[in-house]
Amino acid sequence: MPVNRMFRLRPLLLVAALTVAGVGACSGQTAGNAQVPLQGQPSTPATELVGNLPDFTRLVEQVGPAVVSVQAEIGSKSQARRAQSQLPQDDQGDDSGDEQIPEFFRRFFGPGMQPMPGMPGMPNARPRGTSLGTGFIISSDGYLLTNHHVIDGADTVRIRLADRREYTAKVVGSDEQSDVALLKIDAKGLPVMRIGDSKVLKPGQWVVAIGSPFGLDHSVTAGIVSAVGRANPGADQRYVPFIQTDVAINKGNSGGPLLDTRGQVVGINSQIFSNSGGYMGVSFAIPIDVAMNAVQQLKATGKVTRGQLGVQIQGMDRDAARALGLPDASGALVARVEAGSPAERAGVLRQDVIRRVNGQPVYDSSDLPPIIGAMAPGTKVTLEVFRDGKPKTLSATLNALDERAADAGSGTGPGLGKAAAPAAANALGITGQDLSPEQRTRLGLQKGEGVLVARVNGDAARAAGLQAGDVILAVGRADVGSVVALEAQLRAVSAGKPVMLLVQRGGGTRYMAINPAQD
Repeated sequence: MPVNRMFRLRPLLLVAALTVAGVGACSGQTAGNAQVPLQGQPSTPATELVGNLPDFTRLVEQVGPAVVSVQAEIGSKSQARRAQSQLPQDDQGDDSGDEQIPEFFRRFFGPGMQPMPGMPGMPNARPRGTSLGTGFIISSDGYLLTNHHVIDGADTVRIRLADRREYTAKVVGSDEQSDVALLKIDAKGLPVMRIGDSKVLKPGQWVVAIGSPFGLDHSVTAGIVSAVGRANPGADQRYVPFIQTDVAINKGNSGGPLLDTRGQVVGINSQIFSNSGGYMGVSFAIPIDVAMNAVQQLKATGKVTRGQLGVQIQGMDRDAARALGLPDASGALVARVEAGSPAERAGVLRQDVIRRVNGQPVYDSSDLPPIIGAMAPGTKVTLEVFRDGKPKTLSATLNALDERAADAGSGTGPGLGKAAAPAAANALGITGQDLSPEQRTRLGLQKGEGVLVARVNGDAARAAGLQAGDVILAVGRADVGSVVALEAQLRAVSAGKPVMLLVQRGGGTRYMAINPAQD
């Protein structure tokens, strides 16, 4: 139910309740103000007819006082940026209809960006907005946690406790990647949330959320853990293995605790998966282990550092596994090894498939960043990789993650400009074209590196996603820098066997497995 409709109905409900109460007062009381028993009503108390159902009343009574409401007052620049990023697609002039809006992760602080004094058309001070969220106390001397996105860009953060006391909070530190913010208020003897262990969570376990959806303080919802270790395809949080639940989460729940049946916090409610903007049965929480790791660093240094291996990776599929001689499609395929990185020093090669780190399985490429990112720079790790169809063990010492380098490669590449005439298409239906020195400079390539894809005529290549404008850097591990070299490498591939092409597009690189059997 939309927010405005819900609040529009409320006065009607209040009137109906008062009317019923008035009738009861006239017909059900005597002059002595005693209830007159109705005929046929039993005089003994009712017994419980439904048993063995979860009852969370004791849990809520015990932990509820440690849950707080967070109000962040946002400055004009941050307000404009956040308002733009939070608008659904159909609110930004898209006339394509709801069916064209893809499902995506939504972070929820709500109902923010409401008109306030100082906004355009409003009197007084400069434009402002407000985001509302939830938090919880982790120490009796006033430290508390919420989401980074709740307080991001805030000029002032106000905290309201369960007993209605209000404080202005100091932001000790905030980390965008983990979406965790550590706040401090000047208070003593506060109720504290007990920290649990998110690593022992299993799908099917009951969990409870307490928060302020739509500003309704201390609302309680419950559900089960749907999955653990989920990747986030809709936001750049590759270092968080999310807890997925079916607990109802809405605007204002962000930053609130996710609790196990012992009343221990096991996660911080952060996002939902939705194409409507509201709860659709899929909610996500940041594991408390990830959050507390960030807390320790934020208290000590005010920032969070993570380990870095220095590889660009991608997922595996059946064709890639067949081409690389693997028994299955588990692991993270290395598409690029950064120069001078721990991976290069350890001997990791392009087209290696990382299957384990310190004995921990890597089932999918999204499993690797949280494993590496949770380790401190300087940590020594053992990597189990598959290379040329055989297992191999390597040792690496992590360095500190450079966030700017980690973010590089997203976005679109520069225009190619005028190119030389394309060569004839090969057996895969790929028409290659030599790059000029100017083109390589614009693309960030070295001399003798890469072949431009001018046209794609083969069905298998198109099915794999190859398109005109891509740059082929290698066939398998063999670099190619000309159409002649590309043709030679493709001729060397066994007939009918999937071909692994390393492709650059928009500044990023990845392998594409092309299966000729599809043509």
